[in-house]
Amino acid sequence: MLSLWAKTSGTWINVATILLGTTLGLMLRSRLPKPMQQIITQAVGLMTLVIGVSMASNLSDIDAGPIDGIILALLVMAAGGMLGEWWQIEKRLTVLGDWLKARVRGGGRFTEGFVAASLLFCIGPMAIVGSLNNGLSGDNALLTLKSTMDGLAAIALTGTYGVGVGFSALSVLGVQGALSVLASLLGAILTDPTTSPQVLLLTGTGGLMILGIGLNLLEIGQVRVASFLPALLLCPVAIALAQRL
Repeated sequence: MLSLWAKTSGTWINVATILLGTTLGLMLRSRLPKPMQQIITQAVGLMTLVIGVSMASNLSDIDAGPIDGIILALLVMAAGGMLGEWWQIEKRLTVLGDWLKARVRGGGRFTEGFVAASLLFCIGPMAIVGSLNNGLSGDNALLTLKSTMDGLAAIALTGTYGVGVGFSALSVLGVQGALSVLASLLGAILTDPTTSPQVLLLTGTGGLMILGIGLNLLEIGQVRVASFLPALLLCPVAIALAQRL
């Protein structure tokens, strides 16, 4: 029987690297001229687009009945987006970010940084599959790799958004920690997380959201990414319905 630490070790490493990256980002922030800060943000934005496209490519591998994976993603994104707007998720997250900002006296783009970093670090194949692997077998290798990437991204994001990025560690702790703890139950349903239609649709849909974050970082558009979060909850339901057709 795995201990709680063995099941969640990768998540704690991830939290530590985000906090370290934020600290380094704050230290370097005042020493870098504005053009250099902008170019770092653009680099992160471009890499975020690449990660989003890579994740979204999983949609073509979904085998869940007669409906194509891309169509399923469109349906869950549309339905999830409407639910998100109805529940005012973007507004509620902003309120939460503003509350944290007031408590720690964060300045500038605290809330935007908290929301963007939370979505970037919590949504993705590494977060999902890595947490499942960590919880099922105690293997934290995938989450350790993700932690390194998140730490580097936190340095760049902090240069743009400030200390709010560091508070995304709370989101990572909640999401990945919960997935790892529940992995034994999920493992009974998902025999192979890497090929499961549910996980593929989750990661593919998450990739579309990551693309939205990339567009926001590059200031190409202003996608209300948080409003699409309910789509992730609808993914297992969509797969179950598609398999019944």
